[in-house]
Amino acid sequence: MTSETASDTVPPGTGATLHVAAEQAGERLDKALAMLASEISRARLQQVIKDGGVRLNGVVATDGKRKVVEGDEIALVIPAARPPDPVGQDIPLDVVYEDDYLIVIDKPAGLVVHPAGGHEDGTLVNALIAHCGESLSGIGGVRRPGIVHRLDKDTSGLLVVAKTDKAHQGLAKQFADHGRTGPLQRAYLAIVWGFPRRPHGTITTQIERSNKNREKMMVVGEERGREAITHFTVIERYPPLLKGTEETEPLASLVECRLETGRTHQIRVHMSHLGHPLLGDALYGSGFATKASRLPEAARDALTALGRQALHAAVLGFEHPVTGEELLFESEPPAEFANLQEALARL
Repeated sequence: MTSETASDTVPPGTGATLHVAAEQAGERLDKALAMLASEISRARLQQVIKDGGVRLNGVVATDGKRKVVEGDEIALVIPAARPPDPVGQDIPLDVVYEDDYLIVIDKPAGLVVHPAGGHEDGTLVNALIAHCGESLSGIGGVRRPGIVHRLDKDTSGLLVVAKTDKAHQGLAKQFADHGRTGPLQRAYLAIVWGFPRRPHGTITTQIERSNKNREKMMVVGEERGREAITHFTVIERYPPLLKGTEETEPLASLVECRLETGRTHQIRVHMSHLGHPLLGDALYGSGFATKASRLPEAARDALTALGRQALHAAVLGFEHPVTGEELLFESEPPAEFANLQEALARL
């Protein structure tokens, strides 16, 4: 492959011969390679260089910092992706969309996305490894799914995962940009206690992990933490305000939250900070537990059956990282979420 065909892929387990053109001249070897073989991440290429998989004008080159000149010939060998770790597990998945590059899943509540302490297996990653099999071409040299965003264990809804290194790079850039300059969309449905003073608005704070409870995130001052921005719109109030009736304080509300950033527990933290934590959220809404006793029996039973925070990732839109097509997916809330909505609507 020459620089004129640099957009062609270099499949794992194969090699290619690249030629440095004027636009790569003077660049570091690793950067020049990233320009010539853009479907492979620069971090992956740096590791291939260190492992002796690159020859510069016939000589093994293990220093990615050395400069290249126009006309240099680079022989690149990408080793086959290593077997996945962890192992695949046959866990049912609700696949919304899938092609050679990515897969979109409608994740059920209760499923952890990635193995971690206390959840070494039985995760979405284990399920994807089994489901995708050999179609995983190698993220960072390992046949594994590329996780670019996550949902909490007890949050249901849409999640996109990369199957190739190139797709992983493209999706990661979009999620890092948070849709500020591209088509990325993430909208969630949340049922919260009370009724926000404004029917719509934007919450902007800094968020960091709590020192007192490491499982919990918290809002901090401007000089600390990471910026978090959530746009919200109230969709419905429970009980609804009927025409001709006096204004009453709603017991709960259905709110759509759209993310401009993607911090851990962001919506849960922000709605709690606003004074309206999510129903069923034991971590951020423990002070509102007694409010459940004010619910009629049917709504109480529905909340108990939900057994988690009332949060669902309902909309996910992004640009396909390979084809450039704009994709948009929508997910109806699961039955237990819808049952709670219906019970509250009858208040």
